[in-house]
Amino acid sequence: MHKSMGELSRELGACLQRSGWRIATAESCTGGGVAAAITAIAGSSAWFEYGVVSYANVAKQKLLGVSAQTLDIEGAVSEAVVVEMVRGALALSGADLAVAISGIAGPSGATPGKPVGTVWFAWATAAGDLKTDMQLIDGDRAAVQHGAVIYALEGALAMSKKNTV
Repeated sequence: MHKSMGELSRELGACLQRSGWRIATAESCTGGGVAAAITAIAGSSAWFEYGVVSYANVAKQKLLGVSAQTLDIEGAVSEAVVVEMVRGALALSGADLAVAISGIAGPSGATPGKPVGTVWFAWATAAGDLKTDMQLIDGDRAAVQHGAVIYALEGALAMSKKNTV
């Protein structure tokens, strides 16, 4: 059985507090859903730095330092872009851990090789640990967004546990 957003957010917060870490988010297709799940937890100001919703490509460039060349060559929904987004979030926030998400929530937006439900994730630490993954999430727009938030929180929790001393 999968944990709920609230359970994942509480567990993530407890883990981050134990390590003295803070997290930042860089979100596109989830529209701030990860930040909302985190800040729904009382006391999250102790471990949440801030979130960036960079829905438009120009926002990814201006706010997170994603290169125009990467966007042109790889497309916004790509491993290369989420890596640049997560590194930008770390640099911008000074947080210890960041998560970035870019995907196609639908119902439109699919391109050849990138169907609706394609979501790229990146998690990184200030110390240089980096993990990326792509998921194909089934369902309508709300289901894709919800699934992406859950997966982002699960990955952040796994990375925070891995780095907790």
